[in-house]
Amino acid sequence: MKNSLLKKLNLQKELGLQLSLAVPELTLGPEDHTNPDLLIEKLKNLTLSLDKKEEALKLLRQMKVNRKQYNELIKKAPYNWVAQLGGFKEIA
Repeated sequence: MKNSLLKKLNLQKELGLQLSLAVPELTLGPEDHTNPDLLIEKLKNLTLSLDKKEEALKLLRQMKVNRKQYNELIKKAPYNWVAQLGGFKEIA
């Protein structure tokens, strides 16, 4: 169970890194890699090609889905026990 939670967290970070490589104009900080809502706001302010925007939006959608799945997972038993004991927090 702990591995499932860790995989979701690592996937969220990996998607953030992929996004920063795909759209370097975003200039992401370490805390921005996990919050797709902040990234969408930053993306709206940029003038990018259509291909770059589509790729960025695809990655952001994956981040949002992963965040929702992770947050729902740590609320369900027995994952909530593992999350509580392991110190796992919700992805904001």
